[in-house]
Amino acid sequence: MLVRDGAHGPEVFLQRRVGEMAFAAGMTVFPGGGVDPSDASVALDWAGPDADWWAEAFGIDAGRAQALVCAAVRETFEECGVLLAGPTADTVVTDTSVYAEARGQLERRELSFAEFLTRENLALRADLLRPWDNWITPVIEPRRYDTRFFVAVLPQGQLADGATSEAEVVSWCTPAEAIRRWHEGTDVLLPPTWTQLAALGEFASTAEILAADRTIAPIMPVYDPEADGPALAFPNAERYFAELPKNARIRGSQRPE
Repeated sequence: MLVRDGAHGPEVFLQRRVGEMAFAAGMTVFPGGGVDPSDASVALDWAGPDADWWAEAFGIDAGRAQALVCAAVRETFEECGVLLAGPTADTVVTDTSVYAEARGQLERRELSFAEFLTRENLALRADLLRPWDNWITPVIEPRRYDTRFFVAVLPQGQLADGATSEAEVVSWCTPAEAIRRWHEGTDVLLPPTWTQLAALGEFASTAEILAADRTIAPIMPVYDPEADGPALAFPNAERYFAELPKNARIRGSQRPE
């Protein structure tokens, strides 16, 4: 989740996925993607909390934690051109356009993220990220993911763009605006995305977001067609389904007749 301070409070960068995607086609989401297992043990210049710290935050082993952080930084760069890295441990690049060719190579998997950082003499700025949440896809879904959410503030001088084949529309907006667009049926938000937006909307600045004390426990929505309330249970599900546009079709959103 990439955020910045705006005139009306924190804003978040969102992408509407193209309709041809195998998962969450047409949904409005945060930048993200898959983990490269090779990132778990690779040596690279790393600034900020080490892999053990991230492992404790997410309740996993250090190797997997390192791979997750690398994935968060790599996917943010690939999908919107924002790079959380710098030539030293206390600096961050300002003009990422000079790495446009490498960005394409990363997207095509012609270049590993560690190779890119080493070639450009860049340190990964893990201190610019914060752990935020962990959602696991319900067992009723054919495609399942164990997703870790991170949050980072847009570095000064950098621009987030829509130069990715995975998104048809990109925008900055406040969490409240994003939820309003979902409520009106303009955008489609899956429960994990809606939940993160609702949480971000409670903060008055990006500084407050970064300072938030988060306790992260896995959340896996449970489908129960016999439930008295929403058939898909997760934190604040009652509010989500109460505000869900009437023409929306989210699995588990309807109670059986």
